[in-house]
Amino acid sequence: MALQGNEKEIIIAPLSGKVTPLANVPDPTFSGKMMGDGLAIEPTDGKVVSPVNGEVVVTFPTKHAIGLKTKSGIELLIHVGLETVHLDGEGFEIHVEQGEQVKVGDPLITFDLQLIKERAASHITPIIITTGDLVKSYGKTSDSTVIAGESNLLELTLQGASETNVNTVEPIDGTKQDPEYKETAKEIVKAVGGLENIHAATHCVTRLRFALDNEDVVDKEALEDLDIVKGTFSTNGQYQIVIGQGTVDKVFQAMIRETGLKEASKEEVKAASGKKLNPLQRGIKVLADIFIPILPAIVTAGLLLGLNNILVNPIFTDQSIIEMFPSWAGLADMINVIAVTAFTFLPALIGWSAVKRFGGNPLLGIVLGLILVHPALMPASDYAIAAAKGEAPTWNLFGLDVNMMGYQGQVLPVLVAAWVLASIEKWLKKRVIDSLQLLVVAPIALLLTGFLSFIIIGPVTFTIGNWITSGLIAIFDAAPLLGGLIYGAVYAPLVITGMHHTFLAVDLQLIGSTGTTFLWPILALSNIAQGSAVFAMFLAAKNEKLKGLAGTSGISAWLGVTEPAMFGVNLQYRYPFIAAIIGTAIAGAFITVGGVQASSVGVGGVPAFLSIANSMGTFFLGMLIVIIVPFIITLVIAKRKLKN
Repeated sequence: MALQGNEKEIIIAPLSGKVTPLANVPDPTFSGKMMGDGLAIEPTDGKVVSPVNGEVVVTFPTKHAIGLKTKSGIELLIHVGLETVHLDGEGFEIHVEQGEQVKVGDPLITFDLQLIKERAASHITPIIITTGDLVKSYGKTSDSTVIAGESNLLELTLQGASETNVNTVEPIDGTKQDPEYKETAKEIVKAVGGLENIHAATHCVTRLRFALDNEDVVDKEALEDLDIVKGTFSTNGQYQIVIGQGTVDKVFQAMIRETGLKEASKEEVKAASGKKLNPLQRGIKVLADIFIPILPAIVTAGLLLGLNNILVNPIFTDQSIIEMFPSWAGLADMINVIAVTAFTFLPALIGWSAVKRFGGNPLLGIVLGLILVHPALMPASDYAIAAAKGEAPTWNLFGLDVNMMGYQGQVLPVLVAAWVLASIEKWLKKRVIDSLQLLVVAPIALLLTGFLSFIIIGPVTFTIGNWITSGLIAIFDAAPLLGGLIYGAVYAPLVITGMHHTFLAVDLQLIGSTGTTFLWPILALSNIAQGSAVFAMFLAAKNEKLKGLAGTSGISAWLGVTEPAMFGVNLQYRYPFIAAIIGTAIAGAFITVGGVQASSVGVGGVPAFLSIANSMGTFFLGMLIVIIVPFIITLVIAKRKLKN
């Protein structure tokens, strides 16, 4: 039957968890709505159920995604996690087959949520309506959390459609010999630089993935002129072309048949992409892999320290809150204990993540980190004073004096020690028989690494860390205006390359050595500036898709997540991105001259003021600069350039 105008379609939540807009999904395919509109869920368990009564039209060997079609013709994609295709089905189990009829609540996929959190880019799961041409309007739930199989997630008002539009399902197995796909496949290969430029190629649920020898020769305009191409972008050494579920498989199969291209495995493409990274990029990726998993703990600690700052520091009056209301002192002290724990035992957090990244046992990494901050060791901040008085404690190791110094808040010592620990552990595992590994591998690896940490690794890396922090402080002390201007101008471009993760380690090193950091407040202003620019695009845009993306990604940026705003809007139009850089550079110079410092790493957006340790008024003026300057510059240019 043909659809009637304004017919409704209810999409039930396929997973239980927290609902989030697509703009918050850290993947441009979904945040940019290249595949279609919808919502995302941060799952709290590993169960996916059918959100509709309909047919399973797409399943994948990697089991990480599924496509469904309702009787009214609406097609939707459920994509569990991000970059889960690289797991090649590990941790997933699919319970239905292509062509099977399902009803609301039927189990579709089960997965190991903890494995996804540890090994995928994210566990956030987009639910995308891929037949947007059939939808007149989207009603999205206002609930912050949903229950699988019970809660309403989306209410779609449908356009009128013919019977042929809604009942025809093209095969997705690549067997259809469609001349359109033959020519399209050839044009895509030509646009990416020809066969000679393709090192490896594969595809996932939604996109073609290429490891190219030279991305500079890609004809992006030619690609995006193709009707089936919904967007293109490059990330982590891969050039990705968004096609859409079902169609991407047909295009890829046509590409293999018509051009002789060999299909590579997901791991081969990933490996080929990794080889393209230079040593600096590989080092930055390692730092990102280590620090991103522990970021929630650090940011939470920063927010709590910010709350403590409000209670114990005079902000709007000459007296602090606990001075005016002494009964609050106990509460403030308790908050402080909870907050500083993550920074006090930071080496344990880094040890866990770093040893895991280097291929060792992460539990040994935790123990290693705790060894470096053992209560029997004198904190590094006190050790220099004690050494000057001749009172510094030492061990006598067969005539060698070894400092009994702790490394609270330090980054470099535990990073290097974690690599040594993982290397020793892996070396021993290859040479010790299985029955003796529990008795031999961990004790020897931890003992050797502990000795090396106190004798060599700790003293050397602690000195290097002090050189880094002293050098940065000297530069910013000598030319604060220039330092703030330059860092404010380069931070957003660093986000594009991923190099900004390096500065998280620098921020933590500064906090560990001096108690504060002058770099992180500029980061926070940069995020606000990107949000301000994209809000101007929201105001100027006449295109509803751009307006919707700009509005949601602007809120996300002001709350510290800038990727949707940067990659979805600002970089695409360029001038909003440049306007944000200009505003950040001005504000960065202003707050650096004003001596603004942060006592912790918190939420890098509007809530950032909670982490500011001093000169709060100066920081608020800096916030005003990054709100006004990028907004005005972008709005003036957008009014002239955006015609529709």
